Amino acid sequence: MIADDLDSPSLYLDLENPQDFQKLQDAQLYLQRYKDHLVILDEAHRKPDLFPLLRSLIDEYRRPGRFMILGSAAPSLKRQASESLAGRIAYHELSPFTLDETIDIQPDYTTLWFRGGYPESFLAASDNVAMTWLGNFIQTHLERDLPALGVRVPATTLLRFWTMAAHCTAQLWNANKLADSLGVDSKTTRRYLDTLEETFMIQILRRHFLLEDILGYLDTLEETFMIRQLQPFFSNTKKRLVKSPKIYIRDTGILHQILKIQCFDDLISHPVLGASWEGFCIEQILAIKPSTYDACFYRTQSAAAAEIDLVLTKGLSIEIAVEIKYSLAPKLTKSSMLAIDAAKPKKTWVVYPGTESYPLRHDIWTLPIHQLGKLFG
Repeated sequence: MIADDLDSPSLYLDLENPQDFQKLQDAQLYLQRYKDHLVILDEAHRKPDLFPLLRSLIDEYRRPGRFMILGSAAPSLKRQASESLAGRIAYHELSPFTLDETIDIQPDYTTLWFRGGYPESFLAASDNVAMTWLGNFIQTHLERDLPALGVRVPATTLLRFWTMAAHCTAQLWNANKLADSLGVDSKTTRRYLDTLEETFMIQILRRHFLLEDILGYLDTLEETFMIRQLQPFFSNTKKRLVKSPKIYIRDTGILHQILKIQCFDDLISHPVLGASWEGFCIEQILAIKPSTYDACFYRTQSAAAAEIDLVLTKGLSIEIAVEIKYSLAPKLTKSSMLAIDAAKPKKTWVVYPGTESYPLRHDIWTLPIHQLGKLFG
């Protein structure tokens, strides 16, 4: 679509296609012929020696938008680009489908929530077809994609860990508890979490673990886009804030498949309902969040813990607080009110599945799921 909208010509090369890969055996000679084109290099990590050459070609003829570098599961892609193309590159992460992208296809948010945002799942002919695709995706990811990226954890072990993490979604991370269940130590469970993290499956608010225990997996999986890490909120406050992360399976379709939830009616009666809704709403918000905001959660360590599901900050200032409720008549708990009073956000919203925005208090408003754009409006 970008290529079609350009006034200049374009060239698309898929480096998983042997014919296109062969064209770049003498890449300098080949690409010099297309200096007036937009050259789109898909799965560019397949040819790491290309990046230093791109730097030379860009410096030789500095025109914005000469190359578009694409990669869906490439831990080395950003590292190679950062090392070779510093100051010459901009990054854009393409999220799964969001509500505003699917509303014309399916106005009801429940399809996107239940099936998740991967195109093959969301656009499937039925929930059964969607769940079958997601099951195959998980198996392929564990058995083929991760080993190809250098991950040496057995697929069966990672699947067990992934399943346990799914049961803990929207809860504080407890490494010791999962370690006991897996029969390993807590450092190993942290390594497993990071293995999944940048492959776009789990979103966590990060705890300060020993860095040397996770560098290997972070180096391998840093830019495979399967997990998102967010920092917890800290400031110079008298309140003690927890440092443990909350974890979320980022794509709710994956979450439901792992937990063997096969239809929306099953989800409505499942104990994970509230946690799934929370993760879905958070992911939708983060997909449209301007880069000027940082995102985290807020929770104190007191006996009566005060918590906010999501806070959006600028520096140490909490600009927006978001509570998430799966109810047509949402109410704030005492814990939430204590947290809001302590955090003092400039605006507080309660995201819910209704259709009307109305005040719960003079500074707290409900926000229908289809109106998330108002958070930043």
